[in-house]
Amino acid sequence: MTVPVRSALDSLAGYPPWFVAACLTVVAAMLIWVLAKVLKWALYLLIGLVLVGGAATTVWLLLH
Repeated sequence: MTVPVRSALDSLAGYPPWFVAACLTVVAAMLIWVLAKVLKWALYLLIGLVLVGGAATTVWLLLH
């Protein structure tokens, strides 16, 4: 006796294909937008760390 495996796409079979494609497009666009925001803040953090590290190194070299 074999148990059929249901995939996540089986639940979308009742919707029109154009609706599924539109929803997947919106979800993909939102994921790209969130990723871009995370990358932007990561760059801000990296720039801040470089500035603080450079200033600390400069002060340390001046005092020694």
